[in-house]
Amino acid sequence: MHDIRAIRENPAEFDAQLARRGLSPLSPEILALDEARRTAIHAAETAKAEQNSASKQVGAAKAKGDEAEFERLRALVAEKKAEVAQMQTEASELDAKLRDLLMTVPNLPLADVPEGEDEEQNVEIKRWGNPRNFSFTPKEHYELPAVGTAMDFETAAKLSGSRFVVLKGGVARVHRALAQFMLDLHVDKHDLSENITPVLVRDEAMLGTGQLPKFAEDSYQTTNGWWLIPTAEVTLTNYASGEVMEESTLPQRMCAHTNCFRSEAGSAGKDTSGMLRQHQFEKVEMVTLCTPETAIDEHERMTGCAEAVLEALGLPYRRIVLCTGDMGFGAQKTYDLEVWLPGQNTYREISSVSTCGTFQARRMNGRYKPADGGKPEFIATLNGSGLAVGRCLIAVLENGQEEDGSVTLPAALHPYLGGKTRLVDGKLV
Repeated sequence: MHDIRAIRENPAEFDAQLARRGLSPLSPEILALDEARRTAIHAAETAKAEQNSASKQVGAAKAKGDEAEFERLRALVAEKKAEVAQMQTEASELDAKLRDLLMTVPNLPLADVPEGEDEEQNVEIKRWGNPRNFSFTPKEHYELPAVGTAMDFETAAKLSGSRFVVLKGGVARVHRALAQFMLDLHVDKHDLSENITPVLVRDEAMLGTGQLPKFAEDSYQTTNGWWLIPTAEVTLTNYASGEVMEESTLPQRMCAHTNCFRSEAGSAGKDTSGMLRQHQFEKVEMVTLCTPETAIDEHERMTGCAEAVLEALGLPYRRIVLCTGDMGFGAQKTYDLEVWLPGQNTYREISSVSTCGTFQARRMNGRYKPADGGKPEFIATLNGSGLAVGRCLIAVLENGQEEDGSVTLPAALHPYLGGKTRLVDGKLV
């Protein structure tokens, strides 16, 4: 959410930044609501002062025996009390309207984010590794003989419908090994603290990170009002909700491996084959809470943590900086990591790492107490995939495929697979 004072002080700049995201000016509507709200608050305060003044005079009039003045003042007190209640109600309603409007306005991009309308204007800034030259035509993950029946879409469809999968045997173990490997790397090498969090959260948690109110259709809600998390960004970031932390405790760098749930609203017909786009999937998520001054450095650090996973697995990738028109709702700046998938002969997103500045912290009132003893200030938040486990499985399978139909698995996973090095017909050998 946005600082209303900053909008008041420089509405033209606010609208200019919205324009970079392709949005029309909003400051006139925002400031009109703000002015009406402040007017109602002032009117309520004035009426309250008049009520208090009349209340003090009531007793004096009674003591003097001035019945007419007593009745006039008593009527005035009642009138002002009703006026105060009316103005407070009006101010409260206008405050809610202003808050609801601000809740739907996306974060403002940092100055170095490239201009653009959509993903076609994203900018590649780094490549690592060289795509393998195959002596045969590489297959997509769900076509691999090495996978066999261990990636079972038919049973999943019977159980749950489309865009679900049942993993079995060796494929299931490789998937589990990937998640364990990611967690160990982040905890042991990157100094992230591991967490196990709920996957069901309240409205407030989804509001805090920006999934609500604008993107409710992208998530699943239970009949008793809980939301299934789209990522552990929601739970980990909301650790800061309503808190005032000591600056000495920052940065807080965390990770969690969870199931994630997305309705994929608006993606009908996209990536329907295989397990690239699922309603239920697993991710190892990274979240950092820090001071605003350190957020840019933390963004680079977090991106490096995600890249280290790909490099340890020997998976070629590229880093993309998203343009203003393709960034997520809560982001100030986002790097996407795209892994090479030889079966599709292209790079596909496997991680998205964003710095959000104080945008989410304002929504959830997450603050820190400066070491110099000043007033509490809003923290900065960052989040990123480290990595999407299912997509990493796809990349491992496709990049490791051999002409005989087997898959050679990355050396980094061998200790997690009991020393097994290959996948053949759904089994580890």
